[in-house]
Amino acid sequence: MPDPALRAATFLDKGGVGKTTATAHLGVALDRHGYDVLLLDLAGKQGDLAKHFGLWGDIQADDDRWPNITTVFQDQWETISEKLPTAVEDLIVPTGEGPDLIPAHESLDGLDATLGNIDEAAERYSRLDEFLTGYVEDDYDVILVDLPGSTSNIAYNGLWAAKHVVAPVRPGPFEAGQAAQLRRDLKTIREEQDVNIELVMVLLNEVDERTKAGKAYLEEFEDEYPEALAPAQIPSSQDVQNAQMNGGTLFALERPSKTAQRAIEAYETDAEALVERLGGAQ
Repeated sequence: MPDPALRAATFLDKGGVGKTTATAHLGVALDRHGYDVLLLDLAGKQGDLAKHFGLWGDIQADDDRWPNITTVFQDQWETISEKLPTAVEDLIVPTGEGPDLIPAHESLDGLDATLGNIDEAAERYSRLDEFLTGYVEDDYDVILVDLPGSTSNIAYNGLWAAKHVVAPVRPGPFEAGQAAQLRRDLKTIREEQDVNIELVMVLLNEVDERTKAGKAYLEEFEDEYPEALAPAQIPSSQDVQNAQMNGGTLFALERPSKTAQRAIEAYETDAEALVERLGGAQ
Protein backbone atom coordinates (compact mmCIF):
# COMPACT_ATOMS: atom_id res chain seq x y z
CA MET A 1 0.00 0.00 0.00
CA PRO A 2 1.33 3.47 -0.86
CA ASP A 3 1.77 5.98 1.92
CA PRO A 4 -1.26 8.27 2.35
CA ALA A 5 -0.95 11.66 0.71
CA LEU A 6 0.27 14.54 2.83
CA ARG A 7 -2.51 17.13 3.19
CA ALA A 8 -2.69 20.82 4.06
CA ALA A 9 -5.29 23.56 3.70
CA THR A 10 -4.58 27.25 3.19
CA PHE A 11 -6.89 29.15 5.48
CA LEU A 12 -7.38 32.38 7.38
CA ASP A 13 -10.68 33.93 8.40
CA LYS A 14 -10.09 36.86 6.05
CA GLY A 15 -9.96 37.35 2.31
CA GLY A 16 -7.19 38.98 0.34
CA VAL A 17 -4.25 37.60 2.30
CA GLY A 18 -2.79 35.54 -0.55
CA LYS A 19 -4.22 32.08 0.17
CA THR A 20 -4.81 31.18 -3.46
CA THR A 21 -1.45 32.58 -4.60
CA ALA A 22 0.27 30.57 -1.88
CA THR A 23 -1.62 27.39 -2.82
CA ALA A 24 -0.68 27.70 -6.49
CA HIS A 25 2.98 28.52 -5.89
CA LEU A 26 3.54 25.96 -3.13
CA GLY A 27 1.91 23.38 -5.40
CA VAL A 28 4.23 24.12 -8.31
CA ALA A 29 7.25 24.25 -5.99
CA LEU A 30 6.35 20.84 -4.59
CA ASP A 31 6.02 19.46 -8.10
CA ARG A 32 9.47 20.81 -8.91
CA HIS A 33 10.75 18.97 -5.85
CA GLY A 34 9.43 15.73 -7.34
CA TYR A 35 6.05 15.31 -5.65
CA ASP A 36 2.79 14.43 -7.37
CA VAL A 37 0.48 17.26 -6.29
CA LEU A 38 -3.29 17.78 -6.35
CA LEU A 39 -4.73 21.26 -5.79
CA LEU A 40 -8.37 21.59 -4.80
CA ASP A 41 -10.28 24.88 -5.01
CA LEU A 42 -13.02 25.37 -2.42
CA ALA A 43 -12.40 29.11 -2.04
CA GLY A 44 -15.45 30.17 -4.04
CA LYS A 45 -17.19 29.98 -7.38
CA GLN A 46 -14.94 32.66 -8.92
CA GLY A 47 -12.26 30.04 -9.66
CA ASP A 48 -9.21 32.06 -8.66
CA LEU A 49 -6.98 29.00 -8.45
CA ALA A 50 -7.82 28.07 -12.04
CA LYS A 51 -7.17 31.69 -13.04
CA HIS A 52 -3.62 31.38 -11.71
CA PHE A 53 -3.00 28.78 -14.41
CA GLY A 54 -5.01 30.44 -17.18
CA LEU A 55 -7.68 27.73 -17.11
CA TRP A 56 -10.78 29.51 -15.88
CA GLY A 57 -12.02 30.59 -19.29
CA ASP A 58 -12.09 27.03 -20.59
CA ILE A 59 -13.68 25.75 -17.38
CA GLN A 60 -16.39 28.42 -17.49
CA ALA A 61 -17.07 27.61 -21.12
CA ASP A 62 -18.08 24.13 -20.01
CA ASP A 63 -21.21 25.28 -18.19
CA ASP A 64 -22.58 21.79 -17.80
CA ARG A 65 -19.39 20.37 -16.26
CA TRP A 66 -20.47 17.33 -14.26
CA PRO A 67 -19.43 15.86 -11.98
CA ASN A 68 -17.83 18.87 -10.32
CA ILE A 69 -16.38 19.62 -6.90
CA THR A 70 -19.78 19.97 -5.21
CA THR A 71 -20.83 16.53 -6.47
CA VAL A 72 -18.38 14.79 -4.13
CA PHE A 73 -20.20 16.23 -1.10
CA GLN A 74 -23.56 14.73 -2.09
CA ASP A 75 -25.14 11.61 -0.61
CA GLN A 76 -25.24 10.13 -4.10
CA TRP A 77 -21.50 10.45 -4.77
CA GLU A 78 -20.70 6.80 -4.10
CA THR A 79 -23.42 5.68 -6.49
CA ILE A 80 -22.31 8.22 -9.10
CA SER A 81 -18.70 7.05 -8.89
CA GLU A 82 -19.76 3.42 -9.28
CA LYS A 83 -21.98 4.04 -12.29
CA LEU A 84 -19.59 6.50 -13.94
CA PRO A 85 -16.10 4.93 -14.02
CA THR A 86 -14.52 8.21 -15.14
CA ALA A 87 -16.17 10.31 -12.40
CA VAL A 88 -12.95 11.11 -10.53
CA GLU A 89 -10.96 11.55 -13.72
CA ASP A 90 -13.60 13.99 -15.00
CA LEU A 91 -13.11 16.21 -11.94
CA ILE A 92 -9.39 16.76 -12.52
CA VAL A 93 -7.73 19.28 -14.82
CA PRO A 94 -3.95 19.40 -15.50
CA THR A 95 -2.56 22.86 -14.72
CA GLY A 96 0.23 22.74 -17.28
CA GLU A 97 2.80 23.53 -14.57
CA GLY A 98 2.92 20.13 -12.91
CA PRO A 99 0.14 19.87 -10.32
CA ASP A 100 -3.36 18.64 -11.11
CA LEU A 101 -6.37 20.74 -10.15
CA ILE A 102 -9.94 20.10 -9.09
CA PRO A 103 -11.38 23.53 -9.92
CA ALA A 104 -14.12 25.51 -8.27
CA HIS A 105 -17.67 25.48 -9.65
CA GLU A 106 -20.55 27.95 -9.51
CA SER A 107 -22.58 25.42 -7.49
CA LEU A 108 -20.25 26.08 -4.53
CA ASP A 109 -22.62 28.97 -3.80
CA GLY A 110 -25.24 26.61 -2.41
CA LEU A 111 -22.94 24.00 -0.90
CA ASP A 112 -22.59 25.63 2.52
CA ALA A 113 -26.36 25.61 3.05
CA THR A 114 -26.61 22.02 1.83
CA LEU A 115 -23.99 20.93 4.35
CA GLY A 116 -25.79 22.90 7.05
CA ASN A 117 -28.81 20.64 6.63
CA ILE A 118 -26.81 17.66 7.87
CA ASP A 119 -27.58 17.33 11.57
CA GLU A 120 -24.56 15.48 12.91
CA ALA A 121 -21.35 17.52 12.92
CA ALA A 122 -19.17 14.47 12.36
CA GLU A 123 -21.06 13.65 9.15
CA ARG A 124 -21.36 17.29 8.06
CA TYR A 125 -17.63 17.95 8.26
CA SER A 126 -16.29 14.60 7.02
CA ARG A 127 -17.54 14.62 3.42
CA LEU A 128 -14.32 15.95 1.87
CA ASP A 129 -12.14 13.67 3.99
CA GLU A 130 -14.12 10.65 2.81
CA PHE A 131 -13.72 11.71 -0.82
CA LEU A 132 -9.99 12.30 -0.59
CA THR A 133 -9.38 9.07 1.33
CA GLY A 134 -11.56 6.90 -0.85
CA TYR A 135 -10.99 8.28 -4.32
CA VAL A 136 -7.85 10.37 -4.91
CA GLU A 137 -5.34 10.00 -2.10
CA ASP A 138 -3.49 7.01 -3.54
CA ASP A 139 -2.64 8.89 -6.75
CA TYR A 140 -0.85 11.84 -5.12
CA ASP A 141 1.96 12.60 -2.70
CA VAL A 142 0.58 15.95 -1.55
CA ILE A 143 -2.94 17.44 -1.57
CA LEU A 144 -3.37 21.20 -1.02
CA VAL A 145 -6.86 22.60 -0.41
CA ASP A 146 -7.60 26.30 -0.94
CA LEU A 147 -10.38 27.33 1.47
CA PRO A 148 -12.78 30.29 1.67
CA GLY A 149 -11.68 33.38 3.58
CA SER A 150 -14.31 32.83 6.25
CA THR A 151 -15.41 30.09 8.62
CA SER A 152 -18.17 27.98 7.07
CA ASN A 153 -19.27 24.40 6.64
CA ILE A 154 -17.10 24.26 3.52
CA ALA A 155 -14.07 25.58 5.40
CA TYR A 156 -14.61 23.11 8.22
CA ASN A 157 -14.74 20.26 5.70
CA GLY A 158 -11.37 21.37 4.37
CA LEU A 159 -9.88 21.66 7.84
CA TRP A 160 -11.24 18.25 8.89
CA ALA A 161 -9.83 16.66 5.74
CA ALA A 162 -6.43 18.33 5.78
CA LYS A 163 -5.71 18.33 9.55
CA HIS A 164 -2.90 20.82 8.81
CA VAL A 165 -3.25 24.55 8.12
CA VAL A 166 -1.05 26.94 6.17
CA ALA A 167 -2.03 30.51 7.09
CA PRO A 168 -0.83 33.17 4.65
CA VAL A 169 -0.73 36.59 6.33
CA ARG A 170 -0.03 40.09 5.01
CA PRO A 171 1.59 42.79 7.18
CA GLY A 172 -0.86 44.65 9.36
CA PRO A 173 -2.31 44.55 12.87
CA PHE A 174 -5.66 43.16 11.72
CA GLU A 175 -4.04 40.24 9.90
CA ALA A 176 -1.85 39.48 12.90
CA GLY A 177 -4.99 39.39 15.00
CA GLN A 178 -6.64 37.00 12.54
CA ALA A 179 -3.69 34.62 12.76
CA ALA A 180 -3.95 34.69 16.55
CA GLN A 181 -7.69 34.03 16.30
CA LEU A 182 -7.04 31.10 13.98
CA ARG A 183 -4.79 29.54 16.57
CA ARG A 184 -7.52 29.92 19.20
CA ASP A 185 -10.16 28.52 16.83
CA LEU A 186 -8.09 25.42 16.11
CA LYS A 187 -7.69 24.86 19.84
CA THR A 188 -11.47 25.07 20.26
CA ILE A 189 -12.00 22.55 17.44
CA ARG A 190 -9.56 20.15 19.06
CA GLU A 191 -11.31 20.43 22.41
CA GLU A 192 -14.95 20.38 21.26
CA GLN A 193 -14.84 18.07 18.25
CA ASP A 194 -11.89 15.89 19.22
CA VAL A 195 -10.26 16.51 15.85
CA ASN A 196 -6.60 17.42 15.90
CA ILE A 197 -6.01 20.23 13.40
CA GLU A 198 -2.60 21.86 13.58
CA LEU A 199 -1.25 25.20 12.38
CA VAL A 200 1.85 23.99 10.57
CA MET A 201 2.92 27.12 8.70
CA VAL A 202 2.40 30.87 8.98
CA LEU A 203 3.48 32.34 5.66
CA LEU A 204 4.15 36.08 5.57
CA ASN A 205 3.32 37.74 2.24
CA GLU A 206 4.68 41.03 0.90
CA VAL A 207 7.21 41.49 3.69
CA ASP A 208 10.19 43.77 3.05
CA GLU A 209 12.73 42.72 5.65
CA ARG A 210 14.99 45.58 4.59
CA THR A 211 12.68 48.17 6.14
CA LYS A 212 12.34 48.95 9.83
CA ALA A 213 8.64 48.15 9.77
CA GLY A 214 9.27 44.87 7.94
CA LYS A 215 11.90 43.79 10.44
CA ALA A 216 9.64 44.63 13.38
CA TYR A 217 6.75 42.73 11.83
CA LEU A 218 8.94 39.67 11.20
CA GLU A 219 10.29 39.76 14.74
CA GLU A 220 6.73 39.87 16.11
CA PHE A 221 5.78 36.72 14.23
CA GLU A 222 9.03 34.99 15.16
CA ASP A 223 8.11 35.56 18.81
CA GLU A 224 4.44 34.53 18.37
CA TYR A 225 4.93 31.53 16.06
CA PRO A 226 8.46 30.18 16.67
CA GLU A 227 7.58 26.70 15.40
CA ALA A 228 4.97 27.54 12.75
CA LEU A 229 6.59 30.50 10.99
CA ALA A 230 7.75 29.66 7.48
CA PRO A 231 11.54 29.64 7.04
CA ALA A 232 11.34 32.08 4.13
CA GLN A 233 8.97 35.01 3.75
CA ILE A 234 7.48 36.06 0.41
CA PRO A 235 8.58 39.47 -0.89
CA SER A 236 6.19 41.73 -2.77
CA SER A 237 6.52 41.40 -6.54
CA GLN A 238 4.44 42.91 -9.32
CA ASP A 239 5.36 39.85 -11.35
CA VAL A 240 2.78 37.81 -9.42
CA GLN A 241 0.00 39.76 -11.12
CA ASN A 242 1.91 39.88 -14.41
CA ALA A 243 2.34 36.12 -14.42
CA GLN A 244 -1.31 35.50 -13.56
CA MET A 245 -2.44 37.79 -16.39
CA ASN A 246 -0.39 35.56 -18.69
CA GLY A 247 -2.02 32.43 -17.24
CA GLY A 248 0.78 31.16 -15.05
CA THR A 249 2.65 31.37 -11.77
CA LEU A 250 6.00 33.03 -11.14
CA PHE A 251 7.62 29.72 -12.04
CA ALA A 252 6.33 30.04 -15.61
CA LEU A 253 8.03 33.40 -16.25
CA GLU A 254 10.86 33.29 -18.78
CA ARG A 255 12.59 36.32 -17.28
CA PRO A 256 11.53 36.81 -13.68
CA SER A 257 12.51 40.06 -11.98
CA LYS A 258 14.81 40.05 -8.97
CA THR A 259 11.85 40.22 -6.59
CA ALA A 260 10.10 37.44 -8.49
CA GLN A 261 13.22 35.26 -8.27
CA ARG A 262 13.41 35.90 -4.53
CA ALA A 263 9.76 34.90 -4.22
CA ILE A 264 10.33 31.73 -6.25
CA GLU A 265 13.24 30.74 -4.02
CA ALA A 266 11.15 31.46 -0.91
CA TYR A 267 8.30 29.27 -2.14
CA GLU A 268 10.73 26.45 -2.91
CA THR A 269 12.25 26.70 0.56
CA ASP A 270 8.85 26.80 2.24
CA ALA A 271 7.58 23.88 0.16
CA GLU A 272 10.41 21.71 1.44
CA ALA A 273 9.71 22.81 5.00
CA LEU A 274 6.00 22.11 4.58
CA VAL A 275 6.64 18.52 3.54
CA GLU A 276 8.85 18.00 6.59
CA ARG A 277 6.23 19.50 8.90
CA LEU A 278 3.56 17.28 7.38
CA GLY A 279 5.67 14.29 8.25
CA GLY A 280 7.06 13.27 4.91
CA ALA A 281 10.23 13.69 2.89
CA GLN A 282 11.78 12.07 -0.13
